[in-house]
Amino acid sequence: MIVTLKQHTSLEVCASAIRTCWQSFDKSDNGGEKDRELIDRVGNKFKHASTLEHLFYTFYIQDVSRALLQELARHRIASLSVKSTRYTLKELKNEESFTCKDIQRASKYLVMTGINMVDEMSIIALENLRLVLGTGISNDKAKYCLPESYKTELTWSVNARSLQNFLTLRSDKSALWEIQNLAHALYDALPIDHKYLFNIKTYED
Repeated sequence: MIVTLKQHTSLEVCASAIRTCWQSFDKSDNGGEKDRELIDRVGNKFKHASTLEHLFYTFYIQDVSRALLQELARHRIASLSVKSTRYTLKELKNEESFTCKDIQRASKYLVMTGINMVDEMSIIALENLRLVLGTGISNDKAKYCLPESYKTELTWSVNARSLQNFLTLRSDKSALWEIQNLAHALYDALPIDHKYLFNIKTYED
């Protein structure tokens, strides 16, 4: 899994939006400590969380499974643009056949769980998909053979309020293991001066 922060809104923008309510622009320190404290106080402590919606983050997320993508789609206050299987399944057509022992080569296309039986069955499904593609069946029909472990990538844009909700829910140990990893990777990718706005759960091994 690779997570890259492509762009983000400055704290100054969010602080300015909050100061609009009281017309207290003269107290701004251009995203400095006063503005940081204001955002936390109003957005978090006073629970006026709508003010956090002025902060936006856009991430590029690579090498995640379609199983994770389904979980991600449940977070509706966000925008995602996903790698198209209609146009990109052709990359699999020219591969040589896979056996269930070809874990390293298959990992180009699949997220591996580390559980031998699960990973081997995923490789068998990958080989079945490759065979279907080789018959000339269209990608739109062939993609119904995709295993849940098939890798994809996406651009994901989310505001701070929604990201707070995502990180709280998805860093919990009851969440899907892969989306737990994503939650931590997203947090790690945030600008250092923004991290104070977010809580993320950590667990001892």
